[in-house]
Amino acid sequence: MTDTAERSDDAFARTDDGVSVAYQCRGSAAGRPLVLLAGQANNHHWWDGVREDFHGTARTITMDYRGTGASDAPHEGYSTRRFAEDVVSVLDSLGIERADVYGTSMGGRVAQWVAAAHPDRVRRLVLGCTSPGGPLAVERDTSVRRALAAPDPAAVRRTLTELMYSPGWIAGHPGPYRTLGDPDMPPHARRGHLVASNRHDAWDALPSIGAPTLILHGDQDRLTPPANVPLLTARIPDARSHLLPGARHAYFEEHREAAGALVREFLG
Repeated sequence: MTDTAERSDDAFARTDDGVSVAYQCRGSAAGRPLVLLAGQANNHHWWDGVREDFHGTARTITMDYRGTGASDAPHEGYSTRRFAEDVVSVLDSLGIERADVYGTSMGGRVAQWVAAAHPDRVRRLVLGCTSPGGPLAVERDTSVRRALAAPDPAAVRRTLTELMYSPGWIAGHPGPYRTLGDPDMPPHARRGHLVASNRHDAWDALPSIGAPTLILHGDQDRLTPPANVPLLTARIPDARSHLLPGARHAYFEEHREAAGALVREFLG
């Protein structure tokens, strides 16, 4: 296999359980491969407008999780460990032996399993706005959980937007927003993603991550509290962290310049 094989921009990988997973490649085929993993119930458009910041040195690879975008939406097989195996299927389809992996939100949880279960496939790891999951993680407070479970979809969307972005950013960027979920997901897949994220627990696996790791988080993130940062940093052997002042959950978009520079420097 080779890291720089020429491939079409958009294609499909077949997983070991027979699911067709869509993936998208952008940037020069000669660039170092960088896998970008989106948040829960989102497809590859989560990274639109940001991924190009890495194309000076990287070839970016995104994917539609099973249940989102152009990928199949089976009724079973939703877990962060399963999503991680889907990532490996994409790398195999592209002929990539080793890549950098950058996961945000639930994508950060998926990235933990990619690095822990397949250490030979990950050169460097970036975890953004995420947590280790399980009983030792710091969960969002009750008021946030209650607001996200409201019966009015419009109210939930407003709440999620405010959890993602600061009021000032929202005022200057009226949308559409790319981080609020794939609107075309079937209900069973949406439930599957919710269960996958809620049941994530990589605590025991984190010490086996051998890749140098950068952990990024907004210090105003109420969706995934920043108190998870020291937990991840202490648990992963070669990890460093950086809090972005004033940033909420979608730090990578609102604080694009600062966050992108930190990632590019870390990836070398």
